[in-house]
Amino acid sequence: MPTEIALWRVDDGRAQPLHSAAMPSENTLEDMIESDPDILGETLLLIGRQVVTTHGGRIDLLAVDAEGIVRVLELKKARTPRDVLAQALDYGSWVQTLSHTAILDLYADYRSDPGVSFEAAFEERFGMPAPEALNVGHRLTVVAAELDPATERILEYLNSFGVPANAVFFRYYADGDSRYLARSWLLDESRTAPATPGKAAPREPWNGRDWYVSFGDGDVRSWEDARAYGFVSAGGGDWFTRTLRGLPVGARVFAYIPGEGYVGVGEVTGPATPFADARIGGEEGDRVMSALELVGTYRHSGDDSDPSLVEYVVPVRWIRTRERSKGIKKTGMFANQNSACKLRNTATLDILTREFDLESTD
Repeated sequence: MPTEIALWRVDDGRAQPLHSAAMPSENTLEDMIESDPDILGETLLLIGRQVVTTHGGRIDLLAVDAEGIVRVLELKKARTPRDVLAQALDYGSWVQTLSHTAILDLYADYRSDPGVSFEAAFEERFGMPAPEALNVGHRLTVVAAELDPATERILEYLNSFGVPANAVFFRYYADGDSRYLARSWLLDESRTAPATPGKAAPREPWNGRDWYVSFGDGDVRSWEDARAYGFVSAGGGDWFTRTLRGLPVGARVFAYIPGEGYVGVGEVTGPATPFADARIGGEEGDRVMSALELVGTYRHSGDDSDPSLVEYVVPVRWIRTRERSKGIKKTGMFANQNSACKLRNTATLDILTREFDLESTD
């Protein structure tokens, strides 16, 4: 059984016990959780309330945690343990099929501010960018206003078979005009099963065209050069160049300077080549890059003897660029440590399309 919590009011150095009372309704508890999910003792971002499933049910509250795991919160509401747990399991069977895009759509339907994307809300809530994959797993939580031995017995049994289910109980106290809640989880985290993996594709679909490129502006490479002559580059090891070398000709790339934001969008016009062999354009036409007066060095220590360290250059015909100090950087926008990767994030693409005025170029 969960640890019981008792409360006392201290008056003039003497402890006066408070006696638990009946909660007005479990709908009241649902309202309180929605207004402040932190009362559960976990940091969660709510993405829906009374979410209708394809099975005809309604999930009381649906949330995600910082790892992208979906949390089903089902209130007991005077039902028997068998009924509420059967309902939670049914909801879990539906939740595991939700795709990344479906999660975003649920949040869009639920959010109170249509101007705040899921990614922006996630970063504000957890202090970190949203994971690229949502619904990597799910967990089931029964929320109740009273303790129930049968619920504990069934939950222990489910966890022994790998079903990630738990229950949280709230005691309600009344003391004059004041009201209090005391929370207790039924099972310790060490006794619950790992989150059940989702079966659906975890990421947003890719449009087949757009790529993200991280451009590390500094001593080695310069955005001033890249902007003037039309290129992106990366080097210093296979990890940095492998993804950049995979950029296909014709791809639309969005250049991102870490710490500054998105500074350019353009089209790849040729394959990646080592700096020493690279030819790039500009107002005077195609020229050998190494023969130009450049701000960056495009050299790495040891690259003369170790080919894996050389800087690779990809020619780009810029559509729009801006100074690094005016980079596009908003809460929740996609960013990644890879030199290049497919840009799937719809919210980020919407912002970039607007900020770079790309609709007028299509």
